[in-house]
Amino acid sequence: MSLRRLAAFTLVLTGLACAAIGQAQAPATTPGQASAAPGSPPATPPNSTPATPLHPIAGCPALVASGNPQYPPYLWRDPTDEQKLIGANADLMQWLAAEIGIPVETRYVGPWGRVQEEMRAGRVDLIAGAFFTLPRTEYMDYFHPAFRETRSVIWTRSASPVPYKRWSDLAPRQGVTVINNSFGVEFDNYARQSLKISQVASIEQAIVMLQRGRADYMIYEDTPAEAYATRNGGPAIQPLLPAIAREGLYLTLSHRSRCNTPELRGRIARAVHKLSQERVMNRFVEQGFVLWRKQPSL
Repeated sequence: MSLRRLAAFTLVLTGLACAAIGQAQAPATTPGQASAAPGSPPATPPNSTPATPLHPIAGCPALVASGNPQYPPYLWRDPTDEQKLIGANADLMQWLAAEIGIPVETRYVGPWGRVQEEMRAGRVDLIAGAFFTLPRTEYMDYFHPAFRETRSVIWTRSASPVPYKRWSDLAPRQGVTVINNSFGVEFDNYARQSLKISQVASIEQAIVMLQRGRADYMIYEDTPAEAYATRNGGPAIQPLLPAIAREGLYLTLSHRSRCNTPELRGRIARAVHKLSQERVMNRFVEQGFVLWRKQPSL
């Protein structure tokens, strides 16, 4: 073989060897995934998992949710359809439906006390916002973490505020709140033993009693009470600090729901965890405030 032919043959072998080495060092691609051009972003974000369509759960074609219907901006009755609840928590239920692959109807079934009775009987599947109490665990499952923190406060007439720094300051006074409301296990126990608190059917009724002097103070969450007070008119009322409780609002599932299966509980638990990570509830609350201010009272 001539020197010229030998040199050419050597160049060919060298090129083949370099190509083989380059292919071995290149990152592997999954089947059907094209290689990205240099400097371009990857086709799939790092650590992302493609969404998997959820199959139906046997015997659970849909879920019925309800909650406190006097709880703006979280929940209240739709003026155009009084059998429907709207607000931030209703928006949350639609988000949940998409996450678990099962339709959710947020329905008005009566006042807050009736909602809990329907939940106990299994005629309501989900409560869209409940405080944690031990008695309620007897008939419904709680999903953690809470999707919202609320603050319960003492409300009094602005013209004659009640001197208040600690719970014991309320002992000689007459209070009012809404029936079946809870303000945390510790305060609930103290109130039963030491305070005089009347319970009425609605927050609007409680506000009127306070404004007319039939109660010295009212206990309710700050945001919903403020929403109703601005709409009701009448003598001004104001919240007093410190708050008596800071409580989480939880999503709950009835023990007697036909849909209460390990598979559904797993789907809801994953959705609630995702909700806490993405903080979408803040947007729902903002939308609820806007909607409440636009709509006339029933």
